[in-house]
Amino acid sequence: MKKSGIIHPDLSRALAELGHGHQVCIADAGLPIPPGVERIDLAYRLGSPTFIDVLNALAAELVVEEMTVADEAAEHCPEIIAALGAAFPDVDTRSVSHEQFKRETNDARVVIRTGETTPYANVLLTSGVPF
Repeated sequence: MKKSGIIHPDLSRALAELGHGHQVCIADAGLPIPPGVERIDLAYRLGSPTFIDVLNALAAELVVEEMTVADEAAEHCPEIIAALGAAFPDVDTRSVSHEQFKRETNDARVVIRTGETTPYANVLLTSGVPF
């Protein structure tokens, strides 16, 4: 048994399989997940787990070189934007329309669905390398 870090078997495997430039999406409970993109559903009720809980768990394990959020997030969920900045302080954030964000999830390796109910609480994380 692992003694620390992410213990969800599918999530642990998906993160270990990421390579440079691959994208992982942390999604709220309502984001449509494209057919063919792996879905890891962590939601067990509305509100749980939160986006920020999942973000912080991933931040402890991932190297991220870029983040993408919806333009609407700045107005509707500034606490999510602040949490992203705290989790990945030296990473640039790209902002696109929500419609464009949904299109870009087609290229994600995995979408991690949370129970988050805050509108636009979604991010695409582009993996980097630790060297």
